[in-house]
Amino acid sequence: MKKLNDFIWETHGIHAGTEQDRVKHGIDKLEKVVDKAIEANHPSITFIIHSPRLTNFRYIAERETNVKFIRGNRSYLNYPKRIAGLRKKYEGKINIKYGVELEWMGADLGLQWSRSKIFQAEGADYVIGSVHFAPEGLPYDGSKEEALQLLEMRGSLEAYWDGYFNETIQMIECFGDMIQIVGHIDLPKLNVDMPEALLNFETSSHPLANKVRTLLELIADRNLSIDVDMAGKFKGVGVYPIQSILRRANELQIPVCVGTDTHHVRYYGLNFKESLEYIQEAGYESYVSYSKLIPENRTIYDNHDLKVKYTVLNKGIELLNQRLDIAHRRIMPDFSFGGTFSEFVDIYKNSTGMGDYNAIRIRKWGKSITVTNEIPTSTNETVNGLFSEHVDKPGVISSLFNTLASEGINVETARLKSNNDGTAVAFLSIKGSKGDVQSAIDFVNGTSASAELFHNLTYKENAQLPNYYGEGVYLLEMDGVKLNLALSDKVILTKHNNAPGVLLILLSALSSKNINIIDLRLGKLNNVGYSALAIDGDSNVIRNLLAKLGDQYYEANLIEFYSM
Repeated sequence: MKKLNDFIWETHGIHAGTEQDRVKHGIDKLEKVVDKAIEANHPSITFIIHSPRLTNFRYIAERETNVKFIRGNRSYLNYPKRIAGLRKKYEGKINIKYGVELEWMGADLGLQWSRSKIFQAEGADYVIGSVHFAPEGLPYDGSKEEALQLLEMRGSLEAYWDGYFNETIQMIECFGDMIQIVGHIDLPKLNVDMPEALLNFETSSHPLANKVRTLLELIADRNLSIDVDMAGKFKGVGVYPIQSILRRANELQIPVCVGTDTHHVRYYGLNFKESLEYIQEAGYESYVSYSKLIPENRTIYDNHDLKVKYTVLNKGIELLNQRLDIAHRRIMPDFSFGGTFSEFVDIYKNSTGMGDYNAIRIRKWGKSITVTNEIPTSTNETVNGLFSEHVDKPGVISSLFNTLASEGINVETARLKSNNDGTAVAFLSIKGSKGDVQSAIDFVNGTSASAELFHNLTYKENAQLPNYYGEGVYLLEMDGVKLNLALSDKVILTKHNNAPGVLLILLSALSSKNINIIDLRLGKLNNVGYSALAIDGDSNVIRNLLAKLGDQYYEANLIEFYSM
């Protein structure tokens, strides 16, 4: 039997405290729980905070103290700054994620209020949409007294639950575009019984059972995840949701997130393995976490090789998703697996195989990315090209492309490698007459400034493309075009008109802001050129440059990697 992990990448994780609010909620001293996670040798820790609520939606304790703007605005606005401070303090020691639990308070003022709170937490890794309060202003997870009051108002247990599911459906329909996860979808069981129709909803013909089926189908259609939440276990009512709901979610291919939803330091790390046992019972072998709103797939098993494969998979998902707009990122991609990744075909429904091709292909909306951790092998392909030994600093490669473009020479493919000693080498396969190439070389050598940058420029005919590859995760293909770029922290991907001088626009832009090119790969398909650049520089500056490249660039994206 496969061993399960002792650690989970939480989503509904540790609730950050409300600091100055008179009614406390969560942990104020976040450093204390981070230290505990580091001591346990955990690679990551996840914080979450409730968005502030309108005055009408308050628990008894909050009404008694007359607290307004619950989970106060001050602590909520300060939340991203607190996380930024933690990330700086613990840099290199642990990965810190943070999210928001967005409160549903109806489709009128509550909806507008919630939308405003999303902007105030910009940069969060994920957003959970949760229903805690009924429209009547009474909470589902408050006191027994409040629950019984709502039950009396609604008239029956079935009506009580029907109202909750109606509100959850309305929440998804109204701000399904703002959330990634639906929180604790059977929360009312905390204070009231579950009707028989819910306990056996898979076979029941009761309207309430059909309402749950409708809710789950809506979640699947909206490409949202379900929160598997251990808080109910702490409180003695069982994990949210019950197994029958989770089994149906798995049949609908709804991803699940896992979390302890804890508000106390002493509960951190409890039930980690138990939560994985719970989703495994429903048929899941993986779950998702999020970085910058992009899903990350996580294995439930404590298997090093499998974890490495998931790392490759997540890198590919990030590559593809950051090529798309926000609306399209939430849609789960299609997968193809080959070689050592073939076992994923049995894990991911509707995926396809790629035989012995040792790679993962990830695709949606007409775009695809192919990745692997296998070091690319040399080919026997021979080309005419320009070999360069030069100083490794911003602008050098740009100047070389500039000189070639001045002679009307187009670069077909490229290989670039830093020697990590202030120098670098490059091989550019080119189309052009030998005389034109020699003119470009003579120009470089005859210009004093350029001559100081280039130690050697040599034109080679029928040369084999060099192999500059080492260990790492590789972008093999973009939309089927071979690139073979080793991924670094920041990568630029472009699709552009494949004509002399077009790529020079990008390289000149980067050079103008002193942004260094660590590695470079080029490819083409008919009249469309592709480029993948590993770069180092300020992200905001780079994005601003990419937005100004012009119509000859069909696509230009900065890819930053957040997953581990």
